[in-house]
Amino acid sequence: MDVSIVVPLINEDESLPELCNWIESVVTTHGYSYEVILVDDGSTDNSWAFIEQRSKQNPCFKGIKFQRNYGKSAALNEGFKAAQGDVVITMDADMQDSPDEIPELRRMIVEEGYDMVSGWKKKRYDNTLTKNIPSKLFNAVARRSSGIQLHDFNCGLKSYRKKVIKSIEVYGEMHRYIPILAKWSGFRKIGEKVVEHRARKYGVTKFGWQRFVNGFLDLATIMFLGKFGKRPMQFFGLLGTIFFLVGFGSSVYLIIGKFIDAEFSLTNRPSFYIALTTMIIGMQLFLTGFVAELIARNAPERNTYLIETRCGL
Repeated sequence: MDVSIVVPLINEDESLPELCNWIESVVTTHGYSYEVILVDDGSTDNSWAFIEQRSKQNPCFKGIKFQRNYGKSAALNEGFKAAQGDVVITMDADMQDSPDEIPELRRMIVEEGYDMVSGWKKKRYDNTLTKNIPSKLFNAVARRSSGIQLHDFNCGLKSYRKKVIKSIEVYGEMHRYIPILAKWSGFRKIGEKVVEHRARKYGVTKFGWQRFVNGFLDLATIMFLGKFGKRPMQFFGLLGTIFFLVGFGSSVYLIIGKFIDAEFSLTNRPSFYIALTTMIIGMQLFLTGFVAELIARNAPERNTYLIETRCGL
């Protein structure tokens, strides 16, 4: 199969007919064998009814419906599991992403050998204060932290080699940093393409101010997991050892001082209690690393979601 198009959505029954017609027109014109996987993230409108109807009319359109809202990352993860195309393309359902970008995004994977290509909405129609400026700040921090030179990590319009999406796990709200997850999985040829950002035609944005705080927390989580996710003891154990040795060394120094000078007041010195506290913190960090190591080696599946029904899959 030439291409799989994964579309996460929630309450997009207004935009879905136009979006699906547009996608079908583009892939048919270029003669691709394709599938469109529409992942309904707990919609309360008529989105799923439309998906079922579309799937009956055209078996290339397939649907996954969550029993409740899990978030965009969960929707993408389930879409990635179901995707069978050699190239997988993701886009949002709100009509701000243009399906006309599909051929070029696919070509960059197939002909130029990229592992993934991320869209860059160079000209945006979002609110400057509430979206554009925070997005630039997020992207600057992500670039600096990851070493991946992308302008728009959070763009929903991306293309992937099939092996990439089968090698990564997207959960929580990690969809913002899929390029970083791909890099940590060993896929380093990551490209970028300027894509059209269309003004919102239907509905309202599904993201609030919380995403700005969550974005930084998710980035910190990814950077930690990328380096120490499989070996947490090396992080916590090192810190714990340093703290313990500093505290232990200070305690020994103070105790020796007491033996040398009987008038040397030990328990009245703040440094003595600081040293003891430092030793305790060191032991706690060491034990945290030990427990984290046990959890990492015995963690159950994280991505288990209640799927109410499927169609076409």
